Amino acid sequence: MKVGIVGVGITPFRPTTPEFSWKELMYDGAQRAYADAGIDPRTDVGSFITCAEDYYEGFGIFDEFTPDQLGAVLRPMHTVGGDGVQGLANAVMQIRSGLADVVVVESHSKASDILTFNGIVAHGLDPIWNKPLGGHPNYLAGLEMDAFLHGSGNTVKDCAHIAAANRQAALLNPTAAYPSRVTPDQVAASAALWAPLRTLDASIPADGCVVLVVAGEQPARAMASEPVWIQGIGWASDSPSLETREWVVPAYARLAAEMAYRMAKVRPSGAFDLAEVDDKFSYKQLQHLEAIGLARKGQAGKMARRGDLDAGGRLPTNVSGGSLGCGNVLDASGLHRVAEAVMQLRGEAGRRQVDGAKRAVVQSWRGLPAATGAVAVLGVGK
Repeated sequence: MKVGIVGVGITPFRPTTPEFSWKELMYDGAQRAYADAGIDPRTDVGSFITCAEDYYEGFGIFDEFTPDQLGAVLRPMHTVGGDGVQGLANAVMQIRSGLADVVVVESHSKASDILTFNGIVAHGLDPIWNKPLGGHPNYLAGLEMDAFLHGSGNTVKDCAHIAAANRQAALLNPTAAYPSRVTPDQVAASAALWAPLRTLDASIPADGCVVLVVAGEQPARAMASEPVWIQGIGWASDSPSLETREWVVPAYARLAAEMAYRMAKVRPSGAFDLAEVDDKFSYKQLQHLEAIGLARKGQAGKMARRGDLDAGGRLPTNVSGGSLGCGNVLDASGLHRVAEAVMQLRGEAGRRQVDGAKRAVVQSWRGLPAATGAVAVLGVGK
C-alpha cells in the first residue's frame, strides 16, 4: 500500500517564544497542516502521534497533554519517545497494517522553557562510567568530530564551510531562527569549545512545531494537496555505550539508510535530486552524507567546497538552512527535514526551490548522547 504526506504545517522557528505556550505552538502547527490537507481532524483522522521526550517537556506521560490542541480528544493518541522521522515510520506502519487511513504526526520544541538542558543531555549518559566525569555534554561532539576527521580525511575547513553555507542558505527560509551572512573564516575564528569543535560549528536550540498529515493511497489522492509518497523508511540505534559505538561511520545512519533504500528499491548513487540530513553540528552533515552512501569516504567535504551541495549543485543538501540555520528544534528536527523536502518536491519552497526535484532523501539523528537515527526516501508522481 502506498502512503503519502498530504499536509504540512510549520510554525516560524524562533530563539524564544514567550508569547506562546507549547500548546499554542502545537495548535498553530496543526491548523496549518489541516488547512494544507483540507481536512477536519475531528472526523477525517484515525490516529495521532506526538514525538516528545518527557524530560524536555517537564512532566511525564506527555501524550495525555496533547489531544486538545491537535483535535484528538477521545481519539487514538500515541507518543513516540524519539525523533520525528521515527514517528513518521510509526504512521506508515499504522496505515499499512490497516489500523488507520489517515494519521497525524506532530513534534515540537519549546527549548526556551528548558532551564536544565545540559543536565538533561548529561542524564542520558551511562550512570556508572560516563556521567560521573561531569562537564558539558557537548564534549562528546568534540571527541566524535576529532575521530571523524582523522578517520575519514575530511577537514576542519570543510566543517567551517558547512556551518557558513547552511546559515547563509537559511536567509531564504522565512521560518529560520538563525540566518546570517557568515564566512568559513568567521566560523574558524569563533570561540573554541571542545577541540576541534568551535561555537559556530554547533546549532542553537529554537522553539517551533512541525505537523504532518499522512494518509493511505486512496484518501491521499482525495486530499487538497498533491501527495508526496513515502517510498522507503528505516530506523536504527547503535550501542548506547560510548565505548562500543561507531565514531567514524555511525551505524545508526548506515543501517537506517540500508533499510529505507531496500524498501524504496533504490541505490543512493544518483538516485536523489536533493537531501535533507541532520546537521546539529557541522561535521555531522559530512559524516551523515558518507554514512548513508551519498558521498564516498573522505569526499563529503570536497563536495561541499566544489559547490555540489549548493542549491544548483549535483546534490543540493540542506538548502533549507538545516538546524544550523533554522535552529535545533530537538525531536522535531527530523520532522522538519521531512517537511522541507515535501515542500521542495511539491514545488512550494519559494526562493530556495530546487528546480525539477522529484525524489529526496531525508536523514535524522536524535542528538547527543544518542546514537539513534532514521532515513526516509520521498518522491512525487504515480
